[in-house]
Amino acid sequence: MEALPFAGAPAPASNFDPARLAGAVAFAQSRETPFPRDLLAHLRSGYFEPPPDNEVLGNTAPRGAPNGLLLLHGRPVARWGDTQQVDMTFSVAKSYLALLAGLAWGDGLIADLDAPVRDTVRDAAFEGDHNGRITWRMLLEQTSEWEGTLFGKADRIDRGRDLKREGKAEKGLDRPLEAPGSYWEYNDVRVNALSLALLHRFRAPLPEVFAERILKPIGGSGSMRWEGYCTSDVEIEGRLIQSVSGGGHWGGGVFTHAEDQARIGQLMLNDGLWDGRRILPEGWVRACTTPCRLNPDYGLLWWLNGNGRYPGASRESFLAQGAGGNYIWVDPRHGLVGVFRWLDPAALPDMLEQVTAALEGAAAG
Repeated sequence: MEALPFAGAPAPASNFDPARLAGAVAFAQSRETPFPRDLLAHLRSGYFEPPPDNEVLGNTAPRGAPNGLLLLHGRPVARWGDTQQVDMTFSVAKSYLALLAGLAWGDGLIADLDAPVRDTVRDAAFEGDHNGRITWRMLLEQTSEWEGTLFGKADRIDRGRDLKREGKAEKGLDRPLEAPGSYWEYNDVRVNALSLALLHRFRAPLPEVFAERILKPIGGSGSMRWEGYCTSDVEIEGRLIQSVSGGGHWGGGVFTHAEDQARIGQLMLNDGLWDGRRILPEGWVRACTTPCRLNPDYGLLWWLNGNGRYPGASRESFLAQGAGGNYIWVDPRHGLVGVFRWLDPAALPDMLEQVTAALEGAAAG
């Protein structure tokens, strides 16, 4: 197949068992997400939460067909569908925020992940006895228990969220909050609070920082856009800047294609280096992939596999994951990066197992 200009030595498809690799690609093509093509209608239908909490505040776009690609040592070995199709990514945006936090940490804008955010961010979102105790690490690990309403969305909307039953269970529970740092919960409003805090530290639009400092150096296409809500403009030094969202279930978030996502995966596989140039600060990938004390399947806004959450993939694997079947899979043991767009989430474990078996099978032969 035509090679894209990724870093790394050539990795021909012969490194895989051909029949197993072809089977894995066919499997991905045959397991399309149950998410409908009309994503705006899906959000308005109440998939994530019932009215009025499901009000869409940001832009959306109809999704395209399933697509994806596999890299081995930085070179494409399989590709299916239109890998330049720009689509919403939902919570993959959270892992992008983690990369921006790494830049802020490397720049000294965040001197200590365990320092309270309010020490360097002057915003009502981080004031008071409860929210004032929240640290950067808590926001990145989703243990902050941040309380309040941000850009028209209350943290209560995502309290009690069960990712295994997404779209099937009630949430929005008025459960008593725990102390910051003592309870893990996947909560988009709290991730949006992290985005707001990073905006205050960079004093510049986060999409511009991401494009200039991450995508451009790694040869990104420039087609990515990252949006917030019609309610999320923040005044920074006399100008209004949109604070971007860390997901898409109220609209907004990252719109991008599989090839640029593969570059992000390769950057993580390379420990933040690209063609010998350090893009992410030394130690940041390790920080992102260190298990959270309260949830060993989670690091700093990246999902981990150290406990065998996906038995067919290496324990070193980690992923950026978004609703509807959007994934960036990084497998350091095998030098693999996989991007899967609009793959049925129920099929992900089998997909990872089939790709891994295709590679290990060739090695064994």
